Amino acid sequence: MQFVDEFRDEQLVHNVLAEIRRTVTQPWVIMEICGGQTHALLHYGLDQMLPSEIELVHGPGCPVCVTSLELIDQALAIASQPGVIFTSFGDMLRVPGSHGDLFSVRAAGGQVRVVYSPLDAVKIAVENPDKEVVFFAIGFETTGPANAMSVLQAQALGLKNYSVLVSQVCVPPAMHAILGSPNNRVQGFLAAGHVSTVMGYWEYPPIAEKYRVPIVVTGFEPLDLVQGVLMAVRQLEKGTHEVQNAYPRAVTYEGNKAAQAILKKVYEPCDRNWRGIGKIPQSGWKLREAYRDFDAEKRFQVGGIQTKESDICIAGLVLQGLKKPPECPAFGVLCTPQNPLGATMVSSEGACAAYYRYGRRE
Repeated sequence: MQFVDEFRDEQLVHNVLAEIRRTVTQPWVIMEICGGQTHALLHYGLDQMLPSEIELVHGPGCPVCVTSLELIDQALAIASQPGVIFTSFGDMLRVPGSHGDLFSVRAAGGQVRVVYSPLDAVKIAVENPDKEVVFFAIGFETTGPANAMSVLQAQALGLKNYSVLVSQVCVPPAMHAILGSPNNRVQGFLAAGHVSTVMGYWEYPPIAEKYRVPIVVTGFEPLDLVQGVLMAVRQLEKGTHEVQNAYPRAVTYEGNKAAQAILKKVYEPCDRNWRGIGKIPQSGWKLREAYRDFDAEKRFQVGGIQTKESDICIAGLVLQGLKKPPECPAFGVLCTPQNPLGATMVSSEGACAAYYRYGRRE
């Protein structure tokens, strides 16, 4: 099929890898910001085919992984209340909070349901007028428009029993936080393709200019990924710091203006805690005043929950590109997909889960 087979063409991938080897002359550290890219890189073995001068580190582009511990605990508190139907995407049910996860709430009798779309949660609210239906609105700019649409739909239907627990986060502030850290190792970025389909890449040139790093918008197929690495390496070798688009079949500079308008209508920027990283200013969204009646945190008064991260889990360092999963003493021993200590081992996009699944244990 077009846009599948051609971007998985083995010979084309090896041709680009050969060009990378011809181009690189010194060590470079490149971060792929998206967890989907991390899994693709390891699934296809591309991380092992790149020349040794190229070190790939893995960014915080996994929405399940960066959802803060206090929000997980808020979700557990809400889902445990009688008369509540708590809805969420599947990965979130296994993310550990301070005391258990959403699966444990369901096992104890709580009504916790997996949905595939936030509009499914709205439908459940319509069908259960005697219940409070809550949707866990997690994600980056990719899921933001659909999550916002559920609020608009609930308002249009006059629903009083629907609310959202918002955990929306944004990529550019996270890039600022990583590059502005005194411990930063990242010299170039592969930007998240799915996020850029919504937001475009007009937000990136100021970042590239301020920190003097190349940023390449990259897709998820093998050819996409190696082409993104090649474009980043060419810039690094030349000493340039531009924003380039290696995913033009899906991404434009302006992005999806209609989706951006929905985000702006429903949400406003706010500071947001990222799990394992801490607070990043203006890195998230919250509901605007006109939609605060749909705010589950306020409706159920769970905003005062205090939490403490695990002393063992190093997920925060992994998400900042400072450590690799096997460097964690708990990796594969105390922390496995069956018994995860942190969200990076739970999520289908988590770096620790990718390393475990594809046998990168050393």
